[in-house]
Amino acid sequence: MIKPADVSTKRLISLAPDNWVKWVTQIPDIVAGEILNSEFQWISRESDVLIRVESPQQGKFLVLNELQLRYKPEMPRRMRAYTALAEEKYNLPTYPVLINILKASDAEIPTNYASNIAGLRAIQDYRVINLWEVDVNIAFAQPLPSLLPFVPILKGGDNESTIRDALRILRADEQLNQLETVLGFFATFVLDSAIVQQILRWDMALLEQSPWYQEIFSKGEERGEQRGRKEELYSGIELALEIKFSNQGLELMPIISQITDLQKLKAIQQAIKTVNTVNELQQILSTNFT
Repeated sequence: MIKPADVSTKRLISLAPDNWVKWVTQIPDIVAGEILNSEFQWISRESDVLIRVESPQQGKFLVLNELQLRYKPEMPRRMRAYTALAEEKYNLPTYPVLINILKASDAEIPTNYASNIAGLRAIQDYRVINLWEVDVNIAFAQPLPSLLPFVPILKGGDNESTIRDALRILRADEQLNQLETVLGFFATFVLDSAIVQQILRWDMALLEQSPWYQEIFSKGEERGEQRGRKEELYSGIELALEIKFSNQGLELMPIISQITDLQKLKAIQQAIKTVNTVNELQQILSTNFT
């Protein structure tokens, strides 16, 4: 049985930092140094991973890695802020990279922030990497072990055979085998939950211990608490259903979308955490919320 693991972004990137920074910057002779403290005192937010690097042509600089589960419209402004704060704190130029994990829409994702107030301009470029556009073979060939847990959502990785190949590599390496929960998490987006359980040979309850899984619920709850907006709760519930029960879970959304009481929606969100089957959740809905 696998154990709950530290599957933070920092942990993933630290597996092979040189190969990671070469990939995100496309600078072949870059060398990774220290992974720095990316907590900025001016804002209550910690950037994902900030790495001090060096290359013969560029000298010393920082690579700021910002991973987002799904792209948000406010990210260009945030990338500008994070880049400026990193440069101010460490007095080094910064190469910012925004990595989007799951596709949110077909809209084009901007690669810069720009504003113009009375002729005074602010411009911040940054590199965008959308994982669904990344060829799955890169994870196996470079090698990039940091990408192996994301194999199911990489381009060409959404099939049982490729996911099994990634799983074999993870299980064969003592440093990597604890990342199995992350692979399982993303596999649920492309395969039926029953198939994922069969491939990984463990109960889905272990998946719920993954910080990635918990983040889905906590973000939905936080947004609902802060904004009190039904659409945020609907979005959090829909994503949780998709993760835990795949398409079968999403079939309950027409019923849930008819519920408008915020407290009831929050209760449904909590119920998804505890039930084991769609039938259990459906029974709770029919008994308590209709």
